[in-house]
Amino acid sequence: MTSTDAAPSNSRSTRAQCPACLRPRQTCICRWVTAVANRVEVLILQHPLEVANAKGSARLLHLSLSNSALECGEAFDPERLGGLLSPDRRNVLLYPETAEDKSLGLALPLPFDPDWLAEPERLRLVVLDGTWRKSRKMLYLNPPLQALPRLPLRDTPPSHYLIRKAHLPDQLSTLEATAYALAQLENDPHKFTPLIDAFDGFVAQQASYVRA
Repeated sequence: MTSTDAAPSNSRSTRAQCPACLRPRQTCICRWVTAVANRVEVLILQHPLEVANAKGSARLLHLSLSNSALECGEAFDPERLGGLLSPDRRNVLLYPETAEDKSLGLALPLPFDPDWLAEPERLRLVVLDGTWRKSRKMLYLNPPLQALPRLPLRDTPPSHYLIRKAHLPDQLSTLEATAYALAQLENDPHKFTPLIDAFDGFVAQQASYVRA
């Protein structure tokens, strides 16, 4: 588990900060970290404006997954991105195919081979953490991501992400979408349920600050 993101450079950093979740200690979310040994590697590419977002779930996801990396950026250096997408694993982008792809001039993604599911340890799930608009821009600015096979989620339940407005009715948080994708790729529908349960606690904690 690795991460190269730095502590947010705003007023929060002047207060006592948890070194793990990078939040002020009084709003620390480490109590919700739930250890899960994922077989499919996860690479989270986080938009810079999400780093200091208190409602963001990517940090909790990263701290919970034993086999994950979190990188912050918008337009990644091609050499750096190439290293993150190293060919030691089969890279799969967690992103829907939309009608906007063609209008934006995005490269056609390679097909996802169902036979890959037989070897989940050889898969790397690439996740874009940001609002719909931010993630679209990240995809547009990083051509290597455009060519990756995409994983469409199937039969996901309604989002528990009640503290943040969704762009689409079926849009999920980064943590939820990744948990459901991993369950699909690893063919284990219950393995990541504890992570969703922990997310409910995280959401309740954030909601309590709004009500206070």
